[in-house]
Amino acid sequence: MVDSKAGESAKGTRVIALVGPAGAGKTSLAEAMLFAAGATDRLGSTANGYSVGDSSQEARQRGGSTELNLYNFDYLGDRFALLDCPGSVGFAADGAKALAIADIAIVVVDPDPARAPLAAPALRALDELGIPHLIFVNRIDQAHGRIRDLLSALQPMSVSPLIARQIPIREGEKVSGFVDLALEYAFKYRPGQPSERIDIPSELHDREHEARTQMLERLADHDDELLEQLLMDEAPTREKVLQDLARETGESLGVSVLFGSAISSWGVRRLLKAVRHEAPPPAAAARRLDVTDPAMYVFKIVHGSIGRLAMARVLGGRIAEGSDVKTGDGDHARVGSLFKVQGEKTQKVGDARDGDVVAVAKIDNVKAGEWLGAGKVPPPIDISYPARNCAIAIEPADRKDDVKLSGALQRLAEEDAALIVEHDEANHEMRLRGVNDEHLNAVLARLKRRFGVEVTSHAPAIGYRESIRKQVTQKGRHKKQSGGHGQFGDVIIEVKPLPRGSGFVFEERIHGGSVPKQWIPAVEDGVREALGKGPLGFQVVDCAVTLVDGSYHSVDSSELAFRLAGRIAMQEALASAQPHLLEPMHKLTVVCPSSATSRITSAIAGRRGQMLGLAPRDGWAGWDRIDALLPEAELSGLEAELRSQSQGLATYEAEFDHLAELNGPLADKVIQQKVPEPA
Repeated sequence: MVDSKAGESAKGTRVIALVGPAGAGKTSLAEAMLFAAGATDRLGSTANGYSVGDSSQEARQRGGSTELNLYNFDYLGDRFALLDCPGSVGFAADGAKALAIADIAIVVVDPDPARAPLAAPALRALDELGIPHLIFVNRIDQAHGRIRDLLSALQPMSVSPLIARQIPIREGEKVSGFVDLALEYAFKYRPGQPSERIDIPSELHDREHEARTQMLERLADHDDELLEQLLMDEAPTREKVLQDLARETGESLGVSVLFGSAISSWGVRRLLKAVRHEAPPPAAAARRLDVTDPAMYVFKIVHGSIGRLAMARVLGGRIAEGSDVKTGDGDHARVGSLFKVQGEKTQKVGDARDGDVVAVAKIDNVKAGEWLGAGKVPPPIDISYPARNCAIAIEPADRKDDVKLSGALQRLAEEDAALIVEHDEANHEMRLRGVNDEHLNAVLARLKRRFGVEVTSHAPAIGYRESIRKQVTQKGRHKKQSGGHGQFGDVIIEVKPLPRGSGFVFEERIHGGSVPKQWIPAVEDGVREALGKGPLGFQVVDCAVTLVDGSYHSVDSSELAFRLAGRIAMQEALASAQPHLLEPMHKLTVVCPSSATSRITSAIAGRRGQMLGLAPRDGWAGWDRIDALLPEAELSGLEAELRSQSQGLATYEAEFDHLAELNGPLADKVIQQKVPEPA
């Protein structure tokens, strides 16, 4: 349980975000930090199934985070909230809103220099958001290369210079401890226990002096007093060095690099002490986000055993249960019960102090991404999400679950910023759109586990259309006589093709009342009905229809008769106007490491893609931007292929651009699948 009174500090609660690539060990580090701080009585292990975080069935089955994990702990009298953000791109959106309100971030990376590029998205996002951060090199006990090589590989991805704070102590090929360059102390790792302080090994004296000098020179770039001391060969005090390191981190002038092993708890206490000393107070985040009065930012919605909860961070002062607040739109709300959160556990509290992260109940009209203000409401935060490139069409396995499915999807979409529920009226499909297959598979698993709704799924229908090449004039007559009043409608229409993208145009040139004006709209309705499914089986686009003549019967003509006549005329006209198939083309923008560019352009070409341009990615050294046109039918599986060609780093955005003619065997295959030949 969380003690809301413990660890009272003038600094307020500071929020730490753990970010970095999937598989780097962020959740293991979170468990190690909780254990080192005394918030848990044993070191949690996601691999062994006993952990505070990643407790959902989806996360356990996947072996990695599928949602944001939130923890609270105290360390040496200071309060902290810890946000463990998913690293997999399929679930990254869940931490995007939360990351924006963090005071400091820890970028967790693998010690292998070849995997260093995987940290690029996290480092760039932090630079863009202006969030102070440092790097923790995890699994140092598995490192085989030099830390210097890793730093050289990471530096091009960081706007700010990297500052090595430690050098490893090795016993043979294994790292057994480290030298802290700021403290000038050496430490030997002890699994599950605090590291043992030892003398700096004699063989490391020269290396320690070299590395410490490099660290001090980095700090001197922003401290004239330190620069003067170095020029005069004066040794700065330990306090001076620690102050400069805190300033470098807090003002995003440099990025400290520390290392250890989360599973063995190596280096975790040193990391906690660095964060405690260097993380800015909540007031710094309030200034960055333009918060002037008490306010709370809702970064996630959760539906759980105690109902709908809004996860929020408070800045600018205290907000108590029952407080009146307003949204950015001026709507008023009342704050319900407040809870501190520890993984899946909650504890009720009376109020939220400056910097606290809490769950708010009974505030149903508020969405994730909104500010609630007791006074002036802060401006919105601009959040970037991964592109939703993957879609599946779904329907309940049991038709009786239609209403249940709708409610469940509404809740899941509230919780998951990357999930979009669409209704395709043209193809009569309900679609789920998400980041990738992994993301949507997790959504389907939650549907079944949490709401008891099973669905069947399949690939969405491709938005094929058809049009015509030839202008034709066609007569359509509907005549029916079966005793009493009959039905009679007679029209003549001219149908002609229009330039691509023009849509549909209906006009009339009726003279002498051959078709009474009150029935002309019915003719148009009939024509539009025929456009819904042309002779090739698809919706017809880009044509103009002109009603030029017709006839009527004073007794038997009616709105229905002329609507049917219009539909008959249009169906026959389309069949004789040289119909042809159109396929949707999407504008594709891919960003990827330059090392993968040639492989990715080949993959695009292999999917009938047309290259439009290739240029360096703005602001990203060693990355490219590729622009291309790609048929919608070729988008299936593209995300997985591009990632397989780029260490999982390539991403793309696709949007509809235009319809293009599709001919030959490919067109024949599409038409045969849509309109099977008679047996």
